[in-house]
Amino acid sequence: MMPFFSVIIPLYNKEHLIETTINSLLNQSFKDFEAIIVNDGCTDNSLKKTEPLIDHRFKIINQKNHGASHARNTGIKQAKGEYIALLDADDFWYDNHLTELEKLIKTFPEASLFCNNYEINYNEKFIMAAVFNFNYENRPLIIKDYFKGSIINSVAWTSSVSFKKETFYKIGKFNLDLRTGQDIDLWIRFALHYSIAFNPKVTMTYNNFSSSNLSKSEYNNDRYNLISNYLIEERKDTSLKLYLDINRYALALRSKMNNQFELYQKLIKQINYKNLNLKQKILLKLPVPLLKFLKWFQIKLINKKIYLTAYK
Repeated sequence: MMPFFSVIIPLYNKEHLIETTINSLLNQSFKDFEAIIVNDGCTDNSLKKTEPLIDHRFKIINQKNHGASHARNTGIKQAKGEYIALLDADDFWYDNHLTELEKLIKTFPEASLFCNNYEINYNEKFIMAAVFNFNYENRPLIIKDYFKGSIINSVAWTSSVSFKKETFYKIGKFNLDLRTGQDIDLWIRFALHYSIAFNPKVTMTYNNFSSSNLSKSEYNNDRYNLISNYLIEERKDTSLKLYLDINRYALALRSKMNNQFELYQKLIKQINYKNLNLKQKILLKLPVPLLKFLKWFQIKLINKKIYLTAYK
């Protein structure tokens, strides 16, 4: 019998977290699922820790290391369920996650991307609810403007969403030409062509331990290419332009802190500054040493359970 959900788990060197992730799936109140673990060339003990936990609903696919999105595409290709649910190997589902996704799907069958609310784990001691740029209460709803709604935190998060396998192929799968941001790229395509449903109930935790990095230069050109894929669409869609300009702003800061000044200049020339708030405009003009100090100070505040951001 075909399962309602196919849960896709890309796995690469998550031996310290994978047991918690798998147990969070096993503890789901909604049991009608299969799970496909794609071993993306693990070199640690991730598989050894996984194998004693799994049951007949699980399938393991082994492949050479190609990255999470290649692994997701591989898993989705093998999926038997009508609906795909993604679960990263370092994230955590509360036991109501699949139940709430199923309710959301049945409430809004006309939608194509289904998003549960989530919280963000900045370190082992500080977890904060995601913040969105729209008002909502306790009832599920169709998002009126996904792009405006996602300028603080993204309404869609990889381990919080579900979608039809059929629709995933219609919009073109995860883009393997991008080495980072493939999930953002996929959500943009969903939002451009389909309606998106949102469930205000928090059902999962995203582990954002990477916030401890002062800056990242790796794949910044890929991030630029992602944004540049939608130059034509943003001319016709002011909300998409706002969303992409916020992403340009974030990438410009990242590039500046890594002395990638040519990329920084390209980005700031493409930004409509009416789409930035005063804090963001000021930050873009600050010298590199001061930017690095402010990032360091933000991390220190996070360690004290205080989160400050320029997005609000």
